[in-house]
Amino acid sequence: MSHRLQVLISPEQDAQFRKAAQRSRLSRGEWVRRVLQETVTTSAKGRPISDPLVRLESLGAPTADIEGMLSEIDAGRR
Repeated sequence: MSHRLQVLISPEQDAQFRKAAQRSRLSRGEWVRRVLQETVTTSAKGRPISDPLVRLESLGAPTADIEGMLSEIDAGRR
């Protein structure tokens, strides 16, 4: 089942989107659907969200240089 999404855009945006869709040889609706889908499946850094590094980065966990982390791990084992 399809759902309708109505979004108000400026005349300038309408012209830009029409031209982009024409260049891609797509209808404006199909072009918008593809751009929206690409946006939700790609991180701000251009990597797919399924990329493990993107998921790890999204945790916001503390990080350090590898030598510092290894010395802390080693110190914890003693």
